[in-house]
Amino acid sequence: MPVLVASDLDRTLIYSAAALALTMPDARAPRLLCVEVHESRPLSYMTETAAQLLTDLGDAAVFVPTTTRTRKQYQRINLPGPQPAYAICANGGHLLVDGATDHDWHARVLARLADECAPLDEIREHLMRTADPVWVRKHRIAEDLFAYLVVERELLPEDWVKELAAWAEPRGWTVSLQGRKIYAVPKPLTKSAAVREVARRTGAELTLAAGDSLLDADLLLAADRGWRPGHGELADSQWTAPAITALPERGVLAGERITREFLRAARGETPAGPSR
Repeated sequence: MPVLVASDLDRTLIYSAAALALTMPDARAPRLLCVEVHESRPLSYMTETAAQLLTDLGDAAVFVPTTTRTRKQYQRINLPGPQPAYAICANGGHLLVDGATDHDWHARVLARLADECAPLDEIREHLMRTADPVWVRKHRIAEDLFAYLVVERELLPEDWVKELAAWAEPRGWTVSLQGRKIYAVPKPLTKSAAVREVARRTGAELTLAAGDSLLDADLLLAADRGWRPGHGELADSQWTAPAITALPERGVLAGERITREFLRAARGETPAGPSR
């Protein structure tokens, strides 16, 4: 049976220049490969070693990029290795099959959101009314599924995100702070639901996963084994679970370690023990 590897991308496998966390002397820094260009500028990187490991992984498992990015944002990433047959975008709202949107899956997602959550317009109105333009740089709606703000972290009031989360929770929405972005996402809009669908279609009996944010927790819990880097919301809150390995590496070297662990597990090699 195939092994399914579902991985978050940003700050898990790929890293912006600001998130690389290259703390070693310059002469010892790893060689980097640019895997994303935006508006003619390099944007995201992985180490060359991680790129080779990911290429090898594509031959050993069903690799499924699993991201909160929109389809357009995902499609500008040029990952090494075989083109993934499946990709999950918009936090599970869209399932791509050989690069094309699966419209039946999207319709199922929309039906569930309509049944279980407050409408997006209510969330958007609240954000517009309560987020201060002093520290908000952008208001964004992603794929007509969820909302996010781009903020100046140093100006963001300490309790604002907690207050937003408390307001959103009874309305069926989740709030997550990732770098300079504050996400408001419907609770049923999950990466794990889409990953289960891919596992059903491929017949995979072993699922491996990795992620760094609160939006990845459901993905990690749905996997047979999971890894989280030493940075991000999950690390900051010391989140873990019985089958989750909390890695010490931070930044782009964490991405390299995650890819190595994926490949070892996909090949049936003995993995490191889970975090305690």
